[in-house]
Amino acid sequence: MTTAQRLPISVCLIACNEAPRIRRALDSVAGWASEIVVVLNDDVNDGTDKIAESFGAKVFREPWKGHVAQKNSAASKATEPWILGLDADEEISPALHDEIRRAIAEPGVCSAFGFPRCVFYCGRWIRHGDWYPDRQTRLWRKGQAHWSGVDPHAKLLVEGRVGQLRSDLLHYTTETINRQIAKTVQYADDFVRHYAEQGKTVTFLDLLARPVWRFWRAYLFRLGFLDGWQGMAIAWLTAFYTFLRYVKVRESQLPRNISS
Repeated sequence: MTTAQRLPISVCLIACNEAPRIRRALDSVAGWASEIVVVLNDDVNDGTDKIAESFGAKVFREPWKGHVAQKNSAASKATEPWILGLDADEEISPALHDEIRRAIAEPGVCSAFGFPRCVFYCGRWIRHGDWYPDRQTRLWRKGQAHWSGVDPHAKLLVEGRVGQLRSDLLHYTTETINRQIAKTVQYADDFVRHYAEQGKTVTFLDLLARPVWRFWRAYLFRLGFLDGWQGMAIAWLTAFYTFLRYVKVRESQLPRNISS
């Protein structure tokens, strides 16, 4: 594809050691994006930088500042009129690429566009439960949005209207259940820090009711049972994560100087 045929989009990624996964993400955009910006943690040492450079990416190394700040740093380096945020474990499907091309050709009054994200989990695409459609706003006009939210869950704040596309962003988030559990513990610790900053407390009702509700919402009300044993696993692990984060907040609020 010639430069003239490329879309006026800067694709922006942040990454740590992602050599096993980032190639798929870059390959899905390298043929049609005018610019690729990759911000790496300054301690990356597995060759992720070389892979990114092989796709023509502009690579920057920076100290880790948290997901929100790191994503804003990457976006600030974009030079094209449109910015597309992508994670190293994601892929732009051909159908979504076609929709993106049409959307920026005739954006109307929209400042940004969102689209559903479909997760590949333990050998199956998940299309029900709490994990789908998992709509993500990732495409925006430069200068009309910025990343906000609570680490590690960055959220794009848009100045203006957000249009909705229909094709899926593909997400290869969890290779194994062990990896999912490890991420669950990390996210629970982030949740504890957020609660402490907000000065909130946890009640016994939070510990009892919230996990039960999350399981039944994911598995029954949002039809997670249609995704086979993977749908049940997601529902149970989501309930566990919900319990874990609230019980860890409760633990963090215990008095520290208790005599034996």
